[in-house]
Amino acid sequence: MLNAFTLNNGRLNQIQLEKEGDIHPVWIDAVSPSDEERAWIERNYHFSLPKPEHLRDIEASARFYEEGNELHLRSDFLLGKESHSRSVAVAFVLSGETLFSVHEEDLPVFHRLRVHTHAQAGTVGDCKDVLIDLYSMDVEFSADALEEVYADLGRVSQAVLKTRLSDKGAAAALASIAQAEHLNGRIRRNVMDTRRAISFLMRSKLLNPEQQEETRQVMQDIDSLDGHTAFLFDKINFLMSATVGFININQNKIVRLFSVASVALLPPMLIASIYGMNFQHMPELAWEIGYPLALMLMVLSVLLPFWFFHRKGWLK
Repeated sequence: MLNAFTLNNGRLNQIQLEKEGDIHPVWIDAVSPSDEERAWIERNYHFSLPKPEHLRDIEASARFYEEGNELHLRSDFLLGKESHSRSVAVAFVLSGETLFSVHEEDLPVFHRLRVHTHAQAGTVGDCKDVLIDLYSMDVEFSADALEEVYADLGRVSQAVLKTRLSDKGAAAALASIAQAEHLNGRIRRNVMDTRRAISFLMRSKLLNPEQQEETRQVMQDIDSLDGHTAFLFDKINFLMSATVGFININQNKIVRLFSVASVALLPPMLIASIYGMNFQHMPELAWEIGYPLALMLMVLSVLLPFWFFHRKGWLK
């Protein structure tokens, strides 16, 4: 699908390329383009859209480079803010006065830019402004996702630190912590990729002074997000250690219970083993209270250790 946009008083207006081929768009967004759409772009703009296998190329030299009058960038954008969110590779090409973007799935950042620039006039001046705004909104989207990670970790903190944590609750807490760590790590990688792209734009010397200032502000926002992601990593590690500690405490309680039971049952087992030995003259044959006395000693030998352990608080 091809989405084309022109500028009207700083606003992005979507147009139909087939009907308005004489109008030169400032931005063409290709979402999983078909072979016919690729051929149409190549025929009308003498330009070949990057293919999906090129989007997944992780070579540093393939991410940001200049080729003739074209500027090529390859960046990752978050698809959603949920824990199972993932990154989608997007290829940008600045060719003349038009920005081409290619990605396999529609992204919330692109939708947000279309809504934002259509509602406010004077926000976009050329195709480079569109590219800078996309990266700026990607940073804002990452910040929103970090706020959701904060909220998730806050709920985990309440469950771990304010209540008696059971094994089932610990398992749920570990799952939530792992999801938060996954999303936080993906956000950090996404922000790092955006930093590299902005740095490449600033070094390309294609930006005017106003655009250079805007990119510096985006870099400052990225620096602030780095501190937040580092703090979240520390918080995740703390909650992980606390949860594992509670699991160890629960396991130690079980081991302690078996230890106490085994120690308490040793005396009656000793009495039973001594009394049950096959002597030549069995005590019970000449002593009528032999069995009752042995049973009473066995009961007392169990009760006394448990009473002692209870006084010490080892059974709690």
